Amino acid sequence: MKRLAIDVRPGEYAVVRLPADAAVPAELFAPGETFVSVTRTPEELSVICPAGREPAGATAAEDGWRLLSVRGPLEFTLTGIIAALASELAAAGVTLFSMSTFDTDHILVRAGDLDDAVTALRDSGHEVALP
Repeated sequence: MKRLAIDVRPGEYAVVRLPADAAVPAELFAPGETFVSVTRTPEELSVICPAGREPAGATAAEDGWRLLSVRGPLEFTLTGIIAALASELAAAGVTLFSMSTFDTDHILVRAGDLDDAVTALRDSGHEVALP
């Protein structure tokens, strides 16, 4: 795996589950807002948003996550990025929640595991920038 540049984003995030037929929470998409991700499946509407900004109507929510973003853009031909990061973090006992966008890959780790995650990634040869 090549060396990656990874940015730890400021603040904490929440992972939220809404009913499958819920409206996409437009209030999360204000100009200048930080990272927000919305995914709809036949079973749910999942939202990742800054903690404290969770949309109403959630059927479940977990806050206390920190966001790490691989500095991109990444070519679609690159393989194994999430697999490598997941393996490196798993070896350190750090759980993760991953997602990808057009330009890059992102992972969430529990806030209490952030120091261990940063150490594991740096020990694996990656550059990790803190806010």
